Amino acid sequence: MSNTERGGRDDAADGDAVDDTPSGLCLAGPTGAGKTALAMAFARALAKAHGEPAVEIISVDSALVYRGMDIGTAKPSAAERAEVPHHLIDILDPREAYSAAAFAADAKQLAAEIRARGRLPLLVGGTMLYFKALREGMHALPAADAAVRAALDAEAAARGWPALHAELAQVDPVTARRLAPADAQRIQRALEVWRVSGRPLSAWHGDGGDGGDDSDGGDAAPRTPRNAAAMQRRWPLVSLEPRSRAWLHERLALRFRQMLEAGLVDEVKALRARGDLHAALPSMRCVGYRQVWAALDSGRLGDIAPTGIAATRQLAKRQLTWLRSMPERQVVACDEPEAAVLAQGLAALRGAAESAGWRGPS
Repeated sequence: MSNTERGGRDDAADGDAVDDTPSGLCLAGPTGAGKTALAMAFARALAKAHGEPAVEIISVDSALVYRGMDIGTAKPSAAERAEVPHHLIDILDPREAYSAAAFAADAKQLAAEIRARGRLPLLVGGTMLYFKALREGMHALPAADAAVRAALDAEAAARGWPALHAELAQVDPVTARRLAPADAQRIQRALEVWRVSGRPLSAWHGDGGDGGDDSDGGDAAPRTPRNAAAMQRRWPLVSLEPRSRAWLHERLALRFRQMLEAGLVDEVKALRARGDLHAALPSMRCVGYRQVWAALDSGRLGDIAPTGIAATRQLAKRQLTWLRSMPERQVVACDEPEAAVLAQGLAALRGAAESAGWRGPS
């Protein structure tokens, strides 16, 4: 499957058998942890060791799928993508939506094609719901109901989203606790699921844990894994995680300011100028884009840096919460000195690849 193609549903939801056939290697971590740098170093190391390209990268990022959104997503550079094949980047127009179930189906197909070429599929990113969907399978959620959504929109226009957030807290306190009172997209979906099914969204998610990142989850929820060891053999997971929250906060603030210096505001202005995008689209609700869009609407451009940095830190916190729900993962501390992180990260990835039965290009 090329970068311009994508699939749809996740067949993992159909059966109960646990398949531990090695499929691909996963590298996760919060935003700003250094995943791209480690993934590229690993691909280069294996290419050097085997004398030929040995790795292809599958992006696990709900923002990188969108064309024309490069700066605010920290998209891998053209040079990096030319050096190592990348997949599931620039596959959608920002008008379109992409679900966790679609990702899982696409990633499985791509991983099989990469293995058939004798190479190692390396899945890299921070959209933890996508990792959950891939590794654990999905339960189907109730389908979107246009009438219910229209009714919720009308209620929000009359009463405000904070009032609907308070209503959600009465029927689904677990989900309400992890959502901001103005998070219209997720409040609407949670209330929609409740009104359609009579069952809280947190119950569909099974473990009731703090939800993930800026993908909205769409049409499915992660299943509860029954065999973590088999899952780790099939999709071994290495995670870059800081021991110091202050280290990550400082890094994220610097990173967001660098995005602004690189032209993030102009990138969002260009997207707005198309005329067919709006703030409620999943693409425009990605961290950074949402805050710039809101500031352009209000004319308060001075809000961009503080709100964008705060939102990025909250995203990282949610990502780390998801990761802690995956106890089988192998953790590499990403706030060690750079050389130590590289050495430990490469060793962890090599070990995970070997444990999954990968010995080199065939």
